Amino acid sequence: MSVGYSEDSIKTLEWQEHIRKRPGMYIGKLGDGSQPDDGIYILLKEVVDNSIDEFMMGNGKRIDIQLNEKTVSIRDYGRGIPQGKLIDVASKMNTGAKYDSKVFKKSVGLNGVGIKAVNALSNQFIIKSIREGLVREAEFAGGIIVNDKQYPANGEANGTYVQFTPDEAVFGQYSFQDEYIETMIRNYTYLNTNLTISFNGKEYISKNGLLDLLNENITTEPLYPIIHLKGEDIEVAITHGVGYGEDYYTFVNGQHTTQGGTHLTAFREAYVKTIREFYKKDFDPSDIRTSIIAAISIKVEDPVFESQTKTKLGSKDMGPNGPSVKQFITDFIKEKLDNFLHRNSETAQILLQKIIESEKERKAISGIKKIARERAKKASLHNRKLRDCRIHYNSKDDRAHESTLFITEGDSASGSITKSRDVNTQAVFSLRGKPLNTYGLTKKIVYENEEFNLLQAALDIEEDMENLRYNKIVIATDADVDGMHIRLLLITFFLQFFPELIRQEHLFILQTPLFRVRNKKKTVYCYTPEEKEKAIAELGPNPEITRFKGLGEISPDEFKNFIGPDMRLDLVRLTKEDQIHDLLEFYMGKNTPDRQDFIINNLRIEEDIIDEEPAPKADENNIDEEGNLDDENKNLVA
Repeated sequence: MSVGYSEDSIKTLEWQEHIRKRPGMYIGKLGDGSQPDDGIYILLKEVVDNSIDEFMMGNGKRIDIQLNEKTVSIRDYGRGIPQGKLIDVASKMNTGAKYDSKVFKKSVGLNGVGIKAVNALSNQFIIKSIREGLVREAEFAGGIIVNDKQYPANGEANGTYVQFTPDEAVFGQYSFQDEYIETMIRNYTYLNTNLTISFNGKEYISKNGLLDLLNENITTEPLYPIIHLKGEDIEVAITHGVGYGEDYYTFVNGQHTTQGGTHLTAFREAYVKTIREFYKKDFDPSDIRTSIIAAISIKVEDPVFESQTKTKLGSKDMGPNGPSVKQFITDFIKEKLDNFLHRNSETAQILLQKIIESEKERKAISGIKKIARERAKKASLHNRKLRDCRIHYNSKDDRAHESTLFITEGDSASGSITKSRDVNTQAVFSLRGKPLNTYGLTKKIVYENEEFNLLQAALDIEEDMENLRYNKIVIATDADVDGMHIRLLLITFFLQFFPELIRQEHLFILQTPLFRVRNKKKTVYCYTPEEKEKAIAELGPNPEITRFKGLGEISPDEFKNFIGPDMRLDLVRLTKEDQIHDLLEFYMGKNTPDRQDFIINNLRIEEDIIDEEPAPKADENNIDEEGNLDDENKNLVA
């Protein structure tokens, strides 16, 4: 019997219903606040963007942000929204001042959707306009208005106030992480010099723009002082570090375009062209850009982004009557960078030496690279290490941001993940035992070592990050000493050769449960001893308790619970305080006596951790020449 298809089958959703039913169309993923691109931070950004646009138009020099558990408030001191349109701005789709480019010439938000998404996805949303001695205040719940009032301002300064609480009915259990909000705020201040943003009473301000950004984010000593170039609608900061990879911070109209776009492509090409012309030599682009650290910010009229979350610029032109983005950036870099290098011969000499060294290394391993590429090409036809997925990060698919590669140890663990994964978005790469410690080695090892070469090919990052095939690279190892060691070896590999993967927040550690506590009615998976004790108390007397020693012990039916939408991931992050060279030298280098002393002085056995009694000292005879524990002492916990 066929299902009837009539006028009754056609549904028209109210604006707020559509946003709540399809939130991913408006804010990307939902998340629980544990990752910086989770939806609750997109809501905050949508509100702050409006205040930033006011500042960019010369109105208000301060923004106050307050976070009280799950409620956020944002107060700016601009002109205030025209009060007759306050409710329309908050609840009527395709309504906003940003359609008038005379009022908001180079704004981030142009489609009139952002603030409505915040409204619809909040269980409480309050918006106030303080203007001309009056306050108009509207309150909504899930996008539906519940209160509208007007009262005297009593001397309060003009501006706009927004308060919202993301709806747990949409987002589930979530929590804001201060550090992610602080990073967002710092980026706003770098791009809007002399704007003060206060977050829970702490003030942030930048006087030197992108120069401050690089100075505060570089984790290694730059080879030469940062080159800082500014022009109308463009600002650039450039230097080189040591090691490999390319590291970029890109922005459009104050929006952090984490996935780059046409402006980044144009900058990379313009930089190579300018360097070649300055030195009058046809250097290879990879030699010129290896270990570059750069930030670029441009302002574009009516920018076109490739998604509502605005992380990748699609615009090809600077504006309706302006030059192309490529031509604009090329002309600027060619003039300003060329002039700078002519005036700063010492920097020019350091840069030349860096390029020559990169060229020597590339040529030294060119033969090995050719063999490795052929090997990877053959392996890709039947790569037993990689069980690929269908949707990749570099595709146009709506679910591209979900693409994930799990790096596992051994056949049993990879078998469990492979059987329980989402074949559309989750791939598995299986390691054979412990990978090589790559600290202090050159990139030659990436091509000589078959496993690393196949991993590089799977990620498709040999040339650059543009073709990265997975948004999340997840290290999935056992929660024991060997698993921790493999974890460290892989992080060392990425830090050594592909640090931009970590800087751009693509590398994660998978958390898997340590215990399963169950009775006949309920099963609880516990990630910590504290969670285990709580579960025992909840389930009552004599529950069955299982301690998982390895991923291979978890059945595929169970494993799907741990790699689904609610999987727990720890982001591998780099901050200015993390000096890569020093970290790797101490933990992964050949400094045996220092590390041996550290292990001896910090070892504690499990019982002593629980009882909080002094830990026994490890016997020096049980530590090998590399400063690692022998097999008998692997039950000790550092």
